[in-house]
Amino acid sequence: MKKKKVVNQNNLNIISINKRIYHEYYINEEIEAGLVLLGWEVKSLRARKVNISNSYILINHGTAYLLGAIITPLYTSNFYDLYDPMRTRKLLLNQYELNSLFGKVNRIGHTIVALSLYWKSSWCKIKIGIVKGKKKYDKRYEIKHREWRLNKEKIMRSTKF
Repeated sequence: MKKKKVVNQNNLNIISINKRIYHEYYINEEIEAGLVLLGWEVKSLRARKVNISNSYILINHGTAYLLGAIITPLYTSNFYDLYDPMRTRKLLLNQYELNSLFGKVNRIGHTIVALSLYWKSSWCKIKIGIVKGKKKYDKRYEIKHREWRLNKEKIMRSTKF
């Protein structure tokens, strides 16, 4: 008998990653949310014309919004429509997640930022994180630690037993 192949149902195609966040902040918690998008935005996301480096999440009147994300329209799009690349986009979260986010953000020094944007099957999802800022000495320590790990791996490869 042949064994059946197990196909990964969570096929994640990454559109954009906010790498700067991992250097600037401590990530306390990560949450997956859906996005409300227009048709031209979906086409631009498929072409990876997006920048989430300065984006953050605002909770207003019980709903979460993505601010600061830039989705540039495609050159081949219709020009009679009015495109706003920096419009606020609504996030799709349930009430429990919204209450949890609101309670955690009210702590001193915590904020919500966009970590990555990706496709999950045919849906566009955004990974948001509750973060706290790092101090300058924390960043220096992390750089020093990363360089030491790289040097250690180099030494281990060069010495063969």
